[in-house]
Amino acid sequence: MIIMQIFEACIIDAIKTRIVYHANLNFSTVNPYINLLIERGLIEIVRDNRIKYKTTDEGLQLMKIFKHHQQEISKLCVAIDEKA
Repeated sequence: MIIMQIFEACIIDAIKTRIVYHANLNFSTVNPYINLLIERGLIEIVRDNRIKYKTTDEGLQLMKIFKHHQQEISKLCVAIDEKA
């Protein structure tokens, strides 16, 4: 879930502060996530007058797949609840 929140924050170029607030993390906690996502090519650094982060096409695709699976799991949970 944290990774999804980071992806969402970075759809539009985001500074680290925005990511921290959006994902409800602190600055020391967010760094390993950012580093991992950069290493995997799922977010990238955008150099402007400040360092910003942007979700890559691969990250957007992963986010789309995750949301789809999340919706399918929710449907299954509703179906199970209805039969119980």
